Amino acid sequence: PHLFGVALGFALMVLLVGIGVVQVFNLWPISYLILKVLSVGYLLFLAYKIATSSETSGTKIKSKPMTFIQAVLFQWVNPKAWTMALTAVSVYAPDKALVSVVYVSLVFCIVNFPSVSIWAFMGERLQSVLDKPKSLLFFNRCMALLLVASLIPVIFE
Repeated sequence: PHLFGVALGFALMVLLVGIGVVQVFNLWPISYLILKVLSVGYLLFLAYKIATSSETSGTKIKSKPMTFIQAVLFQWVNPKAWTMALTAVSVYAPDKALVSVVYVSLVFCIVNFPSVSIWAFMGERLQSVLDKPKSLLFFNRCMALLLVASLIPVIFE
């Protein structure tokens, strides 16, 4: 349910952003800059937290994944999802025509299912390797650097 919620929730978000929410951003162009600054700031904070995290699961804590509805709703408070949805609609459906927005949303939905599934599968497979503190620290620092590197085009566009 969590994986389906992420995939379908994001596709729904892209659709709704494309048919209406983006209009708010178009009315106030400064809102794009505000969202960009907030998103970059949040992602830099996230990169810092990842790079400095040294916790291992040690005792296997059994966590419960989000429900379908929780995963759908989480997209609306996820700054990365907002950035991706607004960018996708602006780049791939610049005319904001309903058919264009629906196509973009469908493509994201189709691509998200295998992507999110691979993400979950790899996370589960990496768990045994990342139980070792040195491996976890190396992995976290690499992931933090990649996250920061992914911001370079956003910052210097």
